[in-house]
Amino acid sequence: MDTLKTKPADIEVGVVGIGLMGSSIIVSLLASGHHVKAIAPIPNDLEGAEKRITEHLLACSQTGLLKDSVSSCLNRLDISIEYNRLSNSSLVLECVVEDIDIKSQVYKKITDVVPASTVIASNTSAISITLLQKLVSIPERFIGIHWAEPGYATRFMEITCGNVTNSRYADWVFNLAHYWGKEPTLLRKDMRGFIANRLMYAVYREIFYLVENSKTTMDDADKAFRYDVGSWITLMGIFRRIDFTGLADQKEIFKNLFPQLSNSDNVPGIMQKIVDGNGRGIQNLYGLYSYTSTEAKEWEDAFAAFNKDIFLLASLHPAPLSEKERVSA
Repeated sequence: MDTLKTKPADIEVGVVGIGLMGSSIIVSLLASGHHVKAIAPIPNDLEGAEKRITEHLLACSQTGLLKDSVSSCLNRLDISIEYNRLSNSSLVLECVVEDIDIKSQVYKKITDVVPASTVIASNTSAISITLLQKLVSIPERFIGIHWAEPGYATRFMEITCGNVTNSRYADWVFNLAHYWGKEPTLLRKDMRGFIANRLMYAVYREIFYLVENSKTTMDDADKAFRYDVGSWITLMGIFRRIDFTGLADQKEIFKNLFPQLSNSDNVPGIMQKIVDGNGRGIQNLYGLYSYTSTEAKEWEDAFAAFNKDIFLLASLHPAPLSEKERVSA
């Protein structure tokens, strides 16, 4: 890939791992015009994959997120267990479980069949890109591409360089992400948890601390977060929010509140109990809340409809260009 192609229709992308996250990423890529080679690491992963992808494409079509027909998208999709189908892919995205040993095996199978020009990426949300790129033969072409679920209906994307990632390929993926309908961030330096997870897990730690110390209930904490943060977060980020509300009181609030926040480095007891009981939330009806099958399905449907609405809403309110951006536009 001496000359990096820029149009999705000219770029074949491989995706290894076709579970829930992998399937929605595949839909995003198909919707953007790519030819996609989807590889199931184990044969059992093939079960229901095409049906799930088709259902996602139909949902995209019904909500106006799909430019082509569902059939034309499916014609650009090849699902297989054979890694050699990746031989013409310019980009291969690994989307398997967060287990370094399993990822290492997957990378070996990928690099055995792709040319040295192929960029290899991981959808990891937690493992260091610098660590993962040591597992491939050409680490300069390894990068992190962190999607949010569902991959086809969110504007979030974190692109992360490892210590030896060539910035040329990071810039290529960054530009390509805009064809995927994303508003990507590009981290030139790797850090554990990247941006989004570091922010969210700080919130998770504090909210578990408040519940476990009987300061609030899960239901009240969820409502407070939903109806405060949820009322502005799609329009503006955290620093914009501080500017918007004024800075006058922030110093005193920081000074008085920061010492009161949790700095625990333990897994919250509530979470540990659920994990020990194999709780998987709405996936098996056992989580922090209890669910019936009907309630779980209602939450899935509501989340799908909400993501469609919020995806379109965000496009109606893009961030205003800065003076520097206006000059260069």
